[in-house]
Amino acid sequence: MANVKLFNQGCQEIGTVDLAPEVFEVEVQPELLHLVVRAQLAAKRAGTHSVKTRAFVSGGGKKPWRQKGTGRARAGSTRSPLWRGGAVVHGPQPRDYSFKVNRKVRQLALRMALSAKVVEDQLVLLDAIALPEVKTKLMAKVVSDFSWKKALIVLPESDNNLELSARNLPGIKVVRQDMLNVYDVLLHDHVVMMKDAALKVQERLGHGIR
Repeated sequence: MANVKLFNQGCQEIGTVDLAPEVFEVEVQPELLHLVVRAQLAAKRAGTHSVKTRAFVSGGGKKPWRQKGTGRARAGSTRSPLWRGGAVVHGPQPRDYSFKVNRKVRQLALRMALSAKVVEDQLVLLDAIALPEVKTKLMAKVVSDFSWKKALIVLPESDNNLELSARNLPGIKVVRQDMLNVYDVLLHDHVVMMKDAALKVQERLGHGIR
């Protein structure tokens, strides 16, 4: 079992939590993590880049000069790619960069990413973070107490006070447990999970594993 310390909001250790080894003690395969991260980043690409081919450049309907007898190279259009103001050859066109990665592979990669954080002692479990109001200063104190520079905070469900209080803190990102992904886990130095969020992630990722 992966035994992880449990802290309260004031950075005091209040116990430990045993997490399932099939989710938090998985052997890491860097090539699989690389595949899933690449798929995530590819899916974010807009792919809206475009240039005009000869079919879309206006003008150029009239032949600039006759075919023979001028001493110049033959030309059929002023919108040739060789001319200034002409079309572009083999330029980028709108496309979809995303590619499919099987759900089981994505889930395995997420288990690996979480396991890596456990090994590196960068997975932090909290019983809860309770903020009485939306105030960045309150959340900044919690972050300062734990000395987090770049942290991903994982909640079991939406918390308006916490999410709004943390949105202006540099390096801090707040997500619900069902939005947890490999790229965010690897991008941040610390993964801070509420105890209930960790149990839900464990149940979701551990379901169906033999």
